[in-house]
Amino acid sequence: MSSAALPPLADVLATARVVSLPLAARFRGIRVREAVVFEGPEGWTEFSPFVEYTDAEASAWLAGALDYGWRPSPAPVREAVGVNATMPAVAASEVPRILARYDGCRTVKVKVAEAGQTLADDVARVRAVREAVGPEGRVRVDANAAWNVDEAERAVHALAEFDLEYVEQPCAEVDELAQLRERIAYLDIPVAADESVRKAADPLRVARAGAADLLVIKAQPLGGVHAAREIVAQAGLPAVVSSALDTSIGLSMGVALAASLPELEYDCGLGTASLLTADVLASPLRAHEGLLRVERPRPTTADLDRVAADEDRTTWWLDRLRRCHALLQITPR
Repeated sequence: MSSAALPPLADVLATARVVSLPLAARFRGIRVREAVVFEGPEGWTEFSPFVEYTDAEASAWLAGALDYGWRPSPAPVREAVGVNATMPAVAASEVPRILARYDGCRTVKVKVAEAGQTLADDVARVRAVREAVGPEGRVRVDANAAWNVDEAERAVHALAEFDLEYVEQPCAEVDELAQLRERIAYLDIPVAADESVRKAADPLRVARAGAADLLVIKAQPLGGVHAAREIVAQAGLPAVVSSALDTSIGLSMGVALAASLPELEYDCGLGTASLLTADVLASPLRAHEGLLRVERPRPTTADLDRVAADEDRTTWWLDRLRRCHALLQITPR
């Protein structure tokens, strides 16, 4: 979004509400997900970079939020999007409880390589998921760039018996992904890139390097639905649209992106409202028979009051929004 098209800060702050949403299980080391939601001419939108991100990185998320709130979304080519269940790095015994929160999802993304856990923990968790979904279900794993090449190769070998759909961001660097892809080619397990797209100065480098078989695309950190669509088009690789543990408003942004893509071969990672025990809507965007329909949520004042953050966190988030807005004025995306 160019600085000329950047909405005035006062317009953004006029409806901004900071929300705090508890989780059903620890995810990415947190128990509560915080976000700022606000209303633009096109409807409600969301700014929710993780708290550890710098303002420079978080400003891309604000560009994405403004894109969704102030620009019309691309026309959808499908009415609903298939989504996966997301399994946090819980003990294997917890798998049935988490899966019970998802309705009809045929695909499960399993978090692995959690700090403080072992490969044996990962194997047990993935085994429990495979047993729960049966041979017809699809199982993918996400390491969030935690392994080096040797560790990743060992882990993929250990998990291969569970018929993996793909392994997501096993290593941090693009050249590491390329090396791993060559090493495990005989196993016919695709490599997906997430952080190598959304956290990269050049989100297309991983595709040009032949380091991934598919891309995991998140609308908000890539600057919005329109920017993310352009990355998918230029990369020429299959895309899985995913969330960043968004509220139902942020999830609707991901659904708008996924619904607009010409090709959508994989279930998308947009079912994460099921990991929240409270949301910005009385009826959150949760999968029904494994699908999310294209819709634009409209939270009520009562909905937002119910999950409002405290005064200190509200101040922290609104100050962050102001700083990121100022950065976008200096370096428009």
